[in-house]
Amino acid sequence: MRLSLSRVALRPQVLALSISALLPSLAFAEAAVPADAAAEASADARDVVALDQVVVTAQKRATNLQETPISVSVIDAGMLKDRSAISLASFADGSIPSLRITPFATRSSALNIGIRGIGASSDANQPARDAGVGVYVDGVFLGRSQGLGTMLYDVDRIEVLKGPQGTLFGRNTEGGAISIVTKAPTGEFGGTVNAGVSNYSGYTSGLHLDLPKVGDVSVKIDAVQAKRGGTTDNPMRGEEDFNSYNKRGARISALWQPSDTFSALYAFDRSYDATTPYHTQVLVPGPYLSPLQKAGASEDRRESSILGGPQEENIGRTSGHLLNLGWTLGENLEFKSISSYRELEQGQFDMGLVDAISAYGGANTPFGRYSLAQVYQHQYSQEFQLIGNTSQVQYLVGAFYYHETAGDNAQTPNMLLWGPGGNSYTLNPATNPLNLANVRIDRASKAWTDSLGIFGQATWTPAALPDLHLTAGGRYTRDEKNGSLYTVNGAATDLTFDDAWGRFDPMVNVAYDVGDNAMVYAKYSTGFKAGGANSRSTTYTAFDPEEVTAYELGFKSQFWDNRARFNVALFDSKIDHKQMDFTLPFDPNSGETRTTMVTTNAKGSTTSRGAELEFSIMPVDNLTVGFTHAYTEIDALTTQDPFGAGVEVTVQPLLAPKHASSLALDYWVPFANMSALKFHLDGNWSDGFFTSEYDQMLTDSSFVVNARVALVDVPLNADGATLDVSLWARNLLDEEHLFYKLNNASLGQSGIFNDPRTYGLELAVRF
Repeated sequence: MRLSLSRVALRPQVLALSISALLPSLAFAEAAVPADAAAEASADARDVVALDQVVVTAQKRATNLQETPISVSVIDAGMLKDRSAISLASFADGSIPSLRITPFATRSSALNIGIRGIGASSDANQPARDAGVGVYVDGVFLGRSQGLGTMLYDVDRIEVLKGPQGTLFGRNTEGGAISIVTKAPTGEFGGTVNAGVSNYSGYTSGLHLDLPKVGDVSVKIDAVQAKRGGTTDNPMRGEEDFNSYNKRGARISALWQPSDTFSALYAFDRSYDATTPYHTQVLVPGPYLSPLQKAGASEDRRESSILGGPQEENIGRTSGHLLNLGWTLGENLEFKSISSYRELEQGQFDMGLVDAISAYGGANTPFGRYSLAQVYQHQYSQEFQLIGNTSQVQYLVGAFYYHETAGDNAQTPNMLLWGPGGNSYTLNPATNPLNLANVRIDRASKAWTDSLGIFGQATWTPAALPDLHLTAGGRYTRDEKNGSLYTVNGAATDLTFDDAWGRFDPMVNVAYDVGDNAMVYAKYSTGFKAGGANSRSTTYTAFDPEEVTAYELGFKSQFWDNRARFNVALFDSKIDHKQMDFTLPFDPNSGETRTTMVTTNAKGSTTSRGAELEFSIMPVDNLTVGFTHAYTEIDALTTQDPFGAGVEVTVQPLLAPKHASSLALDYWVPFANMSALKFHLDGNWSDGFFTSEYDQMLTDSSFVVNARVALVDVPLNADGATLDVSLWARNLLDEEHLFYKLNNASLGQSGIFNDPRTYGLELAVRF
């Protein structure tokens, strides 16, 4: 099925017929199971005869999801537990089909995120380069792709807003926004302690503790930890294996409520995220590879790399302060202030490509490129919101300021030496043991960003037409960015860029209630991703913002006494001035180990069009079945390759599978002593997609199944403490697929496999 929404947008009657044709299709709705551990454990939550109502803050005020006229998917606390998800990277399995999350090449220390095929880039590791999907935690924008893989704290829900969010969320949300909402202190003593073990020498632990209110202050403490060994062995003795992680973090929050009209929430968090890179496996060897690599090439997942090398952990540290203030100024007027300061340090030690790009150049020639990078960043932001309503109008006005300083450097020493004939290798004495002070800095840069936004939005419901809701809004943004690339190929340089962009992003939404449990809406909006410069280039030439103009038509409904829910959204988004990355082909005989890349704006435009269907149903008590499907089609772009002497190339869109689906089943079975058994199963399928603009290789299609069986609410004492015992598995069927592919005429084909099956046992005590 091919939808041409650019033509449909001109013919409303055709669009209406398209919705009618799609209504019989199945789709998955959010939050069909209890939202948190306490709700999950309660008998009332188990004996459900209707789907849960989901409250979101996608419009900066609490609204029922089914009454919110935009496309939003919600991952609640129960869904996180069911999928054994510990970070945003866990959703690379496709639990939300239109959301794609991949690591930056081999490095899970930086995430590349796209929604509806918009927002992602080939290189998510740039200090002067922004992402196109904004990630927010409790209203605070996170400015870097690094640090997004850290563990999630006590999350209430994750809202995934699809399409441009240029009005209320503003900065760099052309593809959408991910809003993470944590649980606030309750002021009542209680909490959860959990611990678990898993294969690959894994273990987890966590503490979520609410302390009794003292005076007007409530305090909450969260501490989380997860560790797992590598899934691909490194044959060099004493070195770290590939694809391991060691994550931990702590957060303390205090809520002061001296009156019914004022509240102040302060939170401080600190995280530690140590990972090793994915292993890039040789699939089809090229002529420049050694006999060892050629003999070890395989198109099935290997348990060990062919070549071993020094591999340290990539250690990331983040910390931040948050201060949220709220004043009730009147019966229908509220003022909010969101203040934040955050810091990030990320070290990257990457031997993940050792098999794929280690060309054989003769005995005693160096190889084994070790890609090293040190990234640092600090940011502060301030947002003000004035939220009010009258008898017919709901409105919000606000202002936002963001400042960021970020920098990086890169070093690429060769750590190994070939033996005779390429049948053996040893450590390179010139680089081992590794002393960074003695290794050439290939490149180093620093960038500064200042962003100011003024925004407003109002919804008018005419008294004469109470089922009609007319919303209009807009945001003016002024971005100023400058940077310095002060080292190139080991030599001092004085390359700079200094640019500024001002723009206005409007939004118009018309919604109409079709009865008590259904609505239709039509939305027009725009968004953008700021410009910048690429620190991997040798010229540091600036590129302009990327812009999106989007149309969306949606239908939301709930029926059968709230036991069934169906939503559909059709979208058509035009992408202008797309930021595209081009890289010099790797020459194994050049002796140069650094990557050279240029980012340019495409001269033409492209369109992302498609449909998202969500359906959930409770056919019998305590059984919920849900299905989601996303259809996305994006036109390829033809543009000039800056390294190709004016040669035009066709570039396919990134992170945009044509079809993707997710199916979930949840079933509760009453058990002895007021406890219950809960069964969860989800299957996530996707077409292949492209991950790089400079190496256009289509990844494999995939089908990943996750499962969890839990005995919950087992009484422990008379004070109400209970125990949960659960068995879980991710990638239950041990399915193999390549989520990243590379191709080089000299080196051959290589790629990165998904995680193998992981499984474990977890105990949780609630008190």
